[in-house]
Amino acid sequence: MNEPGNIQYLPHQQINKVKWDRCIDNAVNGLIYAYSFYLDQMADHWDALVLNDYEAVMPLTWKKKYGIHYLCQPFLTAQLGIFAQQIPGGMVSLFINSIPKKFRLIEIALNHTNTGNMPAGLQLRMNYVLDLNYPIETLRQKYRENIRRNIKRAQQAGCTVTRDFSVEKVIDLALQQMKGNNKESSENVERFRKLYRFLHARKMAITYGILLNDKLVASCVFFFSHKRAYYILVGNHPNGKTLGASHSLIDAFIQDHAEKNIFLDFEGSDIPNLAFFYSSFGAIEEKYPFLQVNKLPFYFKWLKG
Repeated sequence: MNEPGNIQYLPHQQINKVKWDRCIDNAVNGLIYAYSFYLDQMADHWDALVLNDYEAVMPLTWKKKYGIHYLCQPFLTAQLGIFAQQIPGGMVSLFINSIPKKFRLIEIALNHTNTGNMPAGLQLRMNYVLDLNYPIETLRQKYRENIRRNIKRAQQAGCTVTRDFSVEKVIDLALQQMKGNNKESSENVERFRKLYRFLHARKMAITYGILLNDKLVASCVFFFSHKRAYYILVGNHPNGKTLGASHSLIDAFIQDHAEKNIFLDFEGSDIPNLAFFYSSFGAIEEKYPFLQVNKLPFYFKWLKG
């Protein structure tokens, strides 16, 4: 790809979703979050920046409050940004500079390939990924001792693995963990519920859980695309923490997918305890940029949500 040419801003109704999804399919950095069906479900609204005839694309996920348009990251959408078969130097800046000025507040995550020649307003955040294309014995050798200890504790307690059960069980546990089940969180969960049904029907989603005495003590939803398995939604019972249930769940998923050409994508995190947990399985850092720009009048600087 030569240096970018004509970058257009397209309102949602003008986006050709067939061409859009083809671009995401073929992108060197394609991620499940960027597909039109994912954005349609999880974003309140989304428009786009498109290079030429969908050679490169950038979704603009937005909301409106008090008459002000602003860009924000949708629920359970870890990375977006620019997607293309190639990301030449300067492309990130050109796309960011093409964001319409009506978006006065911008708080969005780009993706792990959008780090070259980063313009002002970008800061790096942390993700962790684990290459599963090794024998299970090799993968387990990379576990920290605390991971091995917790897996053994779960086994000794009589925990067992369950797969492909109702997503409602994961959602129920996840809701119990969420701070305040308000209207927005209920709407987000309903969006996720519909997305899961869509992906599960296409064999792009599965549930995993850990049972103790037939009671679910740890659970998770995984999504699949672009040779990645996304650790997308977690629901854990408080009793599972002392059992090593989450450790055992991830180990079961790794065992099932060992020697496959996929990465387990943990989706973060900058939170030290979570970062330590993910890295303890042998996962490595994968940094991605976060764009934050606030051009609001002083009396709107607090606008969020």
